[in-house]
Amino acid sequence: MSFDPWTLGFQGVNVLVLVWLLHRFFWKPVAAMIDARQSAAATLLDKAKARRSEAEAALTEVEATRAGLAAERDASLAAARKDAAAVRDTLLAAARAEADALNDSAKSARVRAAETLKAAAREDAKGLALTIAGRLVARLDVDALDAAFLGWLVQGIADLSHSDRSVLLGVDLDVVSATAQDSTAQDRITRAITAVLGTPAKLTFRTDPALIAGHELHSPHFILRNSWAADLARIAGTLADEGVMSDAA
Repeated sequence: MSFDPWTLGFQGVNVLVLVWLLHRFFWKPVAAMIDARQSAAATLLDKAKARRSEAEAALTEVEATRAGLAAERDASLAAARKDAAAVRDTLLAAARAEADALNDSAKSARVRAAETLKAAAREDAKGLALTIAGRLVARLDVDALDAAFLGWLVQGIADLSHSDRSVLLGVDLDVVSATAQDSTAQDRITRAITAVLGTPAKLTFRTDPALIAGHELHSPHFILRNSWAADLARIAGTLADEGVMSDAA
């Protein structure tokens, strides 16, 4: 077998040319493409981490807002009850004084007048509480307040007994809100109630400004009260009971 240096030299040149061509027209574009894709993937990961951080921060802010609203709600209701009780005591004292000043010969008329005055005192106290509540609501963030009451409504449903919660399944339910709820808010409420019931909820949305603030769930079997008006009604009932006890004493 003969050895031809020229053939070997030409083959070496061909190999070098081939290597140069591969490096120039194949490896560089492929390496650039790989680098670009790695850069794009890193950018997507950074964006995902940033959005996750933003979501966690927003969730923390919502929880803090909800806790603050709960504290402010309790404080506001306590203040309303205190003011209403003070008005009630003043009016009841005036009613008793006037009743005691009546002539003994008009005892029946005196009793009727006293009862009327006490009833008026309770109504005045209730009206004052409603006025105070309305002014307080006007100072609060409506979206945050709606979110807080939605959380309390969901908690109220979760706290129902198994039998009470079962009667809500598969029936038409009314969600009554103090303010009109747009489609986004309705979707949020529907998702929240569906999640706590564990099955799709059939909801109809209505508005009742008399609630002052909040959302209530009305079913064919019972009503789940969850509004500022309901809280004030409970306070008014307590005041009335206290008034009866005081009179009996």
